[in-house]
Amino acid sequence: MVLAKVIGTVVSAHKEERLAGVRFLLLDKINPATMQGKGDLVVAIDGLDAGPGEIVFFVAGSSARLTAVTDGKPTDATIIAIVDNIEIGGKYVYQKDKA
Repeated sequence: MVLAKVIGTVVSAHKEERLAGVRFLLLDKINPATMQGKGDLVVAIDGLDAGPGEIVFFVAGSSARLTAVTDGKPTDATIIAIVDNIEIGGKYVYQKDKA
């Protein structure tokens, strides 16, 4: 699993028919210690209705096809969790309700 921030959406009018109705989000992988983006972008299927600015976990590879939303769909990245808190060494570096 990889931590990332939702920074945008990707719209595709023409796509493989099994992807019809699927939402694509643009993610920037983050450094959890600093909460800064790495500039390492990925497009992922939104499996949870994540929103702009949210911190999420995504999976890549064959694991990306193991969710209810992506079963049988050609994908290599899927959002599987929306993060509430990140704590490192006893200190919160991220809290969703305070972001």
